[in-house]
Amino acid sequence: MTSTRLAALGHEEPPLLALAQRLLAVAESGLPKMLLPGGEAFAFTMAGLRGPDGSWTLERRGISTRYAAITVLGARFLHEDRQRAVLGGRTAEEFAGLLVESLPAVTNLGDAALIAWAAAETGHPKLSDALARVEALDEDGRPRYTVEAAWVLSALAAARDTVDVERSLPAARDRLLRARVGDSPLFPHATGPGLVPWYRAHVSCFADQTYPLQALARAHASGDGDPEALAAADACAARICALQGEGGQWWWHYDARTGGVIEGYPVYSVHQHAMAPTALFDLTDAGGGDYGAAIRKGLRWMTDVPELAGSAHREPMILDELGVTWRKVFRGDPKKAVRAARGLGSRVVPGLRLKPLDRMYRPLAVDRECRPYEFGWMLHAWQGGRI
Repeated sequence: MTSTRLAALGHEEPPLLALAQRLLAVAESGLPKMLLPGGEAFAFTMAGLRGPDGSWTLERRGISTRYAAITVLGARFLHEDRQRAVLGGRTAEEFAGLLVESLPAVTNLGDAALIAWAAAETGHPKLSDALARVEALDEDGRPRYTVEAAWVLSALAAARDTVDVERSLPAARDRLLRARVGDSPLFPHATGPGLVPWYRAHVSCFADQTYPLQALARAHASGDGDPEALAAADACAARICALQGEGGQWWWHYDARTGGVIEGYPVYSVHQHAMAPTALFDLTDAGGGDYGAAIRKGLRWMTDVPELAGSAHREPMILDELGVTWRKVFRGDPKKAVRAARGLGSRVVPGLRLKPLDRMYRPLAVDRECRPYEFGWMLHAWQGGRI
């Protein structure tokens, strides 16, 4: 079967279809290496280590429940034999079962929501148990990080045809919509005060935009329609697309009050090839606008990286033979000084850019690591939307 998203990409820009297929091949070859011994968990990251002869090796570091759940969400679109190749011999439903069984020990709301979302999408029989764990972790009504609140809504929307969620879904939806500041189309880093220091409460990241717009779009599509949720998702998408860099960059930090960019760097590969596409595709599929041009522009950055265009700094972001895409291009400034200065400065003077910092700290550094969720969302973005 052919993904409608890949088919559309081939129609609009054939060279980018080849790039997307290349990236998908890298994802399928790279994910098995990210499994920990025993094949029941994924590493947090794969760090690239360069030897004296210039060759690369990879080192698994840490463990991540949420990255495993995101990988399941993407791998479910593969044929069963390819699911087993990626997931240590298990299907997406079987691996989701491992995650569901681990839920009693899961204490992070975002992790639990992603597991419930994966259980819903794979038709796991213990979906109700997974949702009960989410509810238990979310019952106190405190503010939540926006990303985790968005995953709760996406999980509930995915479960809507199977489990009665008509009490909890509207509350999760309203929490996201109420979190916005004034008339700004963007979402803050948290749904209420208390989680973020006052001096950076206005700073939100790219993930704070893509996951809520995706969740609201999916909530609209899951029921009888929710025009307000769809309009909010469309407004957020239109704004981040309007702010997209000339080289296709999806910027990192925004002012949730004004809807402007605070600091562009780092530029993350996962935003370019996976997170922006999966959220914007889901929005379009739900009846929102067509953001294909911005998706293609962002994807193109993976091989045409303007930050590394100088001969002394040029290096590929995609390493096919290793099965990785390097994580990001960043400034290399000590203690993330530029982000700190712009965050604090814009708190006092909205829109303050401190442009001399761009000359002092140019984005020429590459973070040579790769994480499983990058490939999970890549599979979700480009293998989803099947015909």
